[in-house]
Amino acid sequence: MGQHDVEQNIDELKVQAFTSALLDDLRALDYMIDHDMIESGVRRIGAEQEMFLVDRSLRPAPLALEVLGGLNDCRFTTEIARFNLEANLTPQVLDSHCFSRMEQELIELIDKVRNTAAQSDADVLLAGILPTMRLSDLTIDNLTPMARYHELNRAITRARGGPFRINIKGVDELQIEHDNLMMESCNTSFQIHFQVSPREFASAYNIAQAITAPVLAAAVNSPVLFGKRLWHETRLALFQHSADERSPTQLMRSQPTRVGFGERWVRNSIIDLLHDQVTRFRPIMVSPVKESSLRVLARGEVPTLGALFLHNGTIWPWNRACYGVRDGVAQLRIENRALPSGPTIVDEIANAAFFVGLMLALPEEYGDISARMNFDDAKANFFAAARYDLHAQFTWIDNKSISAVSLIRDHLLQLAQQGLRQAKVGGAEIGKYLGIIDERVKTRQTGARWLLKSLAAMENVEPKDLRYRELTARMLREQKEGKAVHEWKIIKTADDIEWSQSYQTVGQFMSTDLFTVRPDDLVDLAASVMDWRHVRHVPVEDDEGRLIGLVTHRDLLHILSKGMQSTQTPLAVRDIMKTELQTVSSSTPTLDALEIMQKNGIGCLPVVDDGRLVGILTSFDFLAGSARLFKHYLSKSDEQPKVMHAGVPS
Repeated sequence: MGQHDVEQNIDELKVQAFTSALLDDLRALDYMIDHDMIESGVRRIGAEQEMFLVDRSLRPAPLALEVLGGLNDCRFTTEIARFNLEANLTPQVLDSHCFSRMEQELIELIDKVRNTAAQSDADVLLAGILPTMRLSDLTIDNLTPMARYHELNRAITRARGGPFRINIKGVDELQIEHDNLMMESCNTSFQIHFQVSPREFASAYNIAQAITAPVLAAAVNSPVLFGKRLWHETRLALFQHSADERSPTQLMRSQPTRVGFGERWVRNSIIDLLHDQVTRFRPIMVSPVKESSLRVLARGEVPTLGALFLHNGTIWPWNRACYGVRDGVAQLRIENRALPSGPTIVDEIANAAFFVGLMLALPEEYGDISARMNFDDAKANFFAAARYDLHAQFTWIDNKSISAVSLIRDHLLQLAQQGLRQAKVGGAEIGKYLGIIDERVKTRQTGARWLLKSLAAMENVEPKDLRYRELTARMLREQKEGKAVHEWKIIKTADDIEWSQSYQTVGQFMSTDLFTVRPDDLVDLAASVMDWRHVRHVPVEDDEGRLIGLVTHRDLLHILSKGMQSTQTPLAVRDIMKTELQTVSSSTPTLDALEIMQKNGIGCLPVVDDGRLVGILTSFDFLAGSARLFKHYLSKSDEQPKVMHAGVPS
């Protein structure tokens, strides 16, 4: 959980006081490690589950505070957006039934949220990125109204000195600008915690860095954002962009980002890692300083190191060092943050078992991994897994080149099994959870691969929004049934889609494949575009994508009727375009848009979000939608209608 007690009115004195406390915390932690004041010899595991709240249309439901109030359970907390929640599982001692206990608790927690959300006509979905997410959902209005989140948004936006630029390339390309931190809320994860002893921290952390790539390759579940097919685990690229506060000068100096894999192996202890974070990243949030941690130590008590780990909570490496105090005992953990939420609870627990098994086995199998593997290879493996899932090619121990599938099935699964067995995890648990990983890899069906194959099978389903709603509906249904993702059937038909839910707002069926012109373009170009692309309306936009006019088929007919095309001076688009336009946003209800068109006698509505042209809605879109609905309900009817009145079945 992030710390919520943060200062909102920051001045130089408060920053200096916080920095002093931060340095004291580092000295206190160093002292505690040297004097064996941190728990050793105990293995515990835990997890954090992030989730989406969705409404009946499977769109983000900004109801987190209402649902949280109804839950009355300290295991739940907020996330940055009103449509996200987080659950913190009870730490488990690593023993014979620890993973099944985690699974049962997680089932209980999700059911509890689901039942509470149902009172507000909402539901819960586990997904790395929600397929139905739209840019219009990421407004400050949907930011959770708590000081921590507003301070994060303020600090990172101010440090950056300009808009957040997102540029991710996959099969498609996403290139957008956004003015706040809410892009981060598109991501939800399943974060695994692994307790370590102080003396083994460096070795264990390096192992976590190395194994994250193969574990991620088998766990990817986030291939689509805003209708674009990008990385198989797009979360990683999106999170790095959305929390990147580096100024142009820092970018020019190749300053590391707060979200990243790291730059080198850890050589000695957790102190090295934390020193690096404090020297590279200035505090962007501060909390009130109550008492020096050194004074707490002097009284013989265990300090919380609040300043150090508030600062640590504003830096997001994919494997993060964590300190905590439980029942008066200090503990160290490694938090793996790279794995996505979903596709199902049992898939997530299988990922956790695979990760933990490798954490236990690899130190004995490989010794000091930093002596046998180049750090740059570990980093390259990580990004290859995020981009290509099980189709990635890795450079592994002793510079061996190997495919992700071969590495996992021929080597790492056996090691994970060995590690769990030595930790006295029950044979049935090992077989169940590692068996899921084995089947997933054997069938090559990750959550991301299922989604992309299903999307391809629905390529002829229109409108495009319907495909993503259907994907989300199937994900939710399969999650409730609890089958692991390798057993999910690829979507082959849209026969059972509830089409009516896909025509409620303009954004669900507007045309987004736009053909536009500039005001200085020739009218002949606009006419040619209409002819070639069989459209009757061409938007006119400026160089920054702002809508400034519209050329219609009727305008061209008007020119022809007056013979204006034969003048000596070529006509420009600006000479004939309409500039007084009726527009709507993508969230405008469909019936409202239809009423606007009827009232004004127009056949086209440009769709504008945040001043940018994002789509166009025409009378043809309404007709096409009506035809699809008509066809759908005819196919669902037991008896074909025999009487027609004005084209509507009686």
